[in-house]
Amino acid sequence: MDRMNTRTTESLPGRRCGAVGLPDGSVRWRVWAPLAGRVDLVLIDGERRRTVAMRPDDNNVEEPGHFAHVEPNVPDGQRYAYKLDGGEERQDPCSLSQPDGVPGPSAVVRPARFSWTDANWRGVRRADLVFYELHVGTFTPAGTFDAVIERLPALKELGVTAIEIMPVNQFPGSRNWGYDGVLSYAAQNTYGGPHGLARLVDACHAHGLAAVLDVVYNHFGPEANFLHEFGPYFTEKYKTPWGKAVNFDDAGSDAVRDFVLDNARMWLEEFHFDGLRLDAVHAIYDLGARHILRAIRDVADDVAARQNRDVHVVAESDLNDPRIVNPPERGGHGHDAQWSDDFHHAVHAFLTGERRGYYADYGAARQLAHVLNTPFLHAGHYSPGRRRKHGAPPTGLPGDQFVVCIQNHDQVGNRAKGDRLTTLLASPAKQRLAASLLLLAPHLPLLFMGEEYGEDRPFPFFCSFAGEDLTRAVREGRKREFAELVGGGEEVPLPDALETFQSAVLSWTWPDGTPRAGIRRLYADLLAARRAWPAMRDFTNRTARLLGQENDGAVIELARGTGGDSLSACFNLTDRPQALPAGGEGGTAQQ
Repeated sequence: MDRMNTRTTESLPGRRCGAVGLPDGSVRWRVWAPLAGRVDLVLIDGERRRTVAMRPDDNNVEEPGHFAHVEPNVPDGQRYAYKLDGGEERQDPCSLSQPDGVPGPSAVVRPARFSWTDANWRGVRRADLVFYELHVGTFTPAGTFDAVIERLPALKELGVTAIEIMPVNQFPGSRNWGYDGVLSYAAQNTYGGPHGLARLVDACHAHGLAAVLDVVYNHFGPEANFLHEFGPYFTEKYKTPWGKAVNFDDAGSDAVRDFVLDNARMWLEEFHFDGLRLDAVHAIYDLGARHILRAIRDVADDVAARQNRDVHVVAESDLNDPRIVNPPERGGHGHDAQWSDDFHHAVHAFLTGERRGYYADYGAARQLAHVLNTPFLHAGHYSPGRRRKHGAPPTGLPGDQFVVCIQNHDQVGNRAKGDRLTTLLASPAKQRLAASLLLLAPHLPLLFMGEEYGEDRPFPFFCSFAGEDLTRAVREGRKREFAELVGGGEEVPLPDALETFQSAVLSWTWPDGTPRAGIRRLYADLLAARRAWPAMRDFTNRTARLLGQENDGAVIELARGTGGDSLSACFNLTDRPQALPAGGEGGTAQQ
């Protein structure tokens, strides 16, 4: 039996709520609304509205407060909304489509009817992952899922193996990084909605690329968010920098956990994603016996086992905590990999000379050697910038359980003007050094869109909220933030201005004979080396050491692999030729 043809909405163990298509053409609506005594389903056909009272639908194993209704002969695209206790119309918390955006009516989508051509796709092994982080809205002038498809051949030729898509769940307006998403299940309408997203994932697989989705489970966006009217989705026990914390361990949390786990399963199962990147897991709070991060890993394992393909869970964390990737038998959550900020900070601070903000702990040449050996610079050691000890040793963990970068959306966008590393490093030699450190490192590399050809257009923070008060708060918050961070004192572009968004759209050019063409060729050559040399897939046997003096004649020697499959790379950290170490091929190293 065709593996993909067995993926029907009806067979899924997930999607307990929302509008779910049934085999006979009917749709079952189900919603969790314990704060309401009555829930009505409003079926919308243009200006006409038909209201149907939903019946209580509780059982003995779920959190109470569910309501359901089955309607026969429902067409795809049927608009609908909910009314709680006779109040105003609200979008479905589990809506898959918002054709008119937030807070308009939701629409019925049947993912089982998507057209797929990836029946033989088995994914990409963890050791072969090379991530390419992109923002759909600024990756192309059109800013759509279909426009991304047109550039997949160039990414395949470059040598990346996975695109990592910044969050695409429905956010207010048409311009946003994606981390202000309000509806976790709905694909952004201005990008092409759920059907466009499915086409993109299918096209990725056709080009031999994995598709990884950035998901946000630590908070929900503030504008037009009515989750609090439905149930206790939030808790006052904890706080996050972005608003109320999601309720994973307080009263009513069982249904909230189901909401998140069903969402993770939907992206992996119904949209065929090859993995999830979990945003800022250090702001996901759960003191329950089974942490939600472990439960998400269980969902991914189940999908991988039933579909016989590689499914990855990658966490962003600033805790330097190996428990995220440690296996459960060692007390961990079992994730495939986690981001390492230390690698980025060490490279950035050394090459730019910046020491403000969170770069205060970085900048020494010896630290570059350290993060090539182990991704955590702070592994239980004292951090002067934090004025306390930070992190824990990643003992026994291979390098491919850590994702490293020299640019990403945060590190570029959280500067006052969104300056890219290309702009900060006027020296082409330093740009080559940064790229070489990244792509030869014994970890999983992540490229931020455009860095492979030296894009110099910025990536500032942008949004398009409708509310004036929220827009003003975002403007003022950005100004306060940069009082302490690198670039403080600079004029901050208005996040809500159309020009700010437009400034971030990639130029996507690297004419022959230009420095851009040279940078792209270097990236392609080094990525080809990662594929060709067995030692580049050995993430266990690695040794990096600093040769020479910290501030004079410093060279880093990196050795990877063993025996006949070993290799050695030397990185000249100075602006003049240096002698290669004894035992090498002889000669000199250029930066």
